[in-house]
Amino acid sequence: MTEQSGRPVETAPRPRTVTLAERFPIHRLTLLAVAVLVGFGVVTGSWKTIAQGLDSKGLLDRDPIPSLALLFLTAILVSMLVAVLLERVAYRPLRNAPRLVPLITAIGASLFLQYTFSGFFGSDAKGYPSVKSLNGTFNILGFPVSRTQVLTILTAIVMMVGLRLFIARTKTGKAMRAVSEDKEIASLMGININRVVVTTFAIGGILAGVAGVLFALNFSEVDSFMGFVPGIKAFTAAVLGGIGSVTGAAIGGLILGVAESIGPVLLLTGIHVPATNQLRDVVAFTILVLVLVFRPGGILGTGEPEKA
Repeated sequence: MTEQSGRPVETAPRPRTVTLAERFPIHRLTLLAVAVLVGFGVVTGSWKTIAQGLDSKGLLDRDPIPSLALLFLTAILVSMLVAVLLERVAYRPLRNAPRLVPLITAIGASLFLQYTFSGFFGSDAKGYPSVKSLNGTFNILGFPVSRTQVLTILTAIVMMVGLRLFIARTKTGKAMRAVSEDKEIASLMGININRVVVTTFAIGGILAGVAGVLFALNFSEVDSFMGFVPGIKAFTAAVLGGIGSVTGAAIGGLILGVAESIGPVLLLTGIHVPATNQLRDVVAFTILVLVLVFRPGGILGTGEPEKA
């Protein structure tokens, strides 16, 4: 459009909607969607092959430390191998595909893993053996905390600090950050994109395997589909804290856990809603929607769209 003088008139750019796939680089979504399910699915296999055998021979109670180390090592190795294989078969061919295609692949891969483990080990829930040395509680600031929960908290802290140091101070971690920012420029700088992405999936599988065993020890049962809801909540925590920030994910997870624990009781008890604790998942998904609408960058994020 021009004025009568012939000079062009600048018009304000039309606002555009930033989609979820544009806000968060797609490889983060796929890694998150798959790694958790890999770890939790492998727990079912470790129950069948390792945990059940150790429990039947009494090794979990007689030699708890070597037995737990074997359980963690089994889950870590198998989960890591499955994650790397999945990246090679399902994700690498789609690396340059439109954004939505890998996201759909993540959903399909998640369903494939769940039903594969269901076919091998059955879909019914199975009891996970307990460890006598982890029975009992500690009195922390006047509150009873089970030994399994203490183990879970300490392990989570160690993994979080280790991951943060790895990403911030190692050459591979810096390469991962560069690829996450702009994989084309990173490739021009001499970074091997395939190696970095495979390493990322392997780390995700390792962490998911550890998380799966801790989950089974806390709830004393496993099944092939138990990773779906924790996977969604892990994504919610990461979005709440700020995608790409390890500290933000930890803060988001803490806030989400507190909100799930006390939110339904505080908000719904007064209006006589039965079984308020069963609405914890509603609280989690409501938080996810609100964060995506009002602050997509999360607590420690900028709120601005990131480059793919």
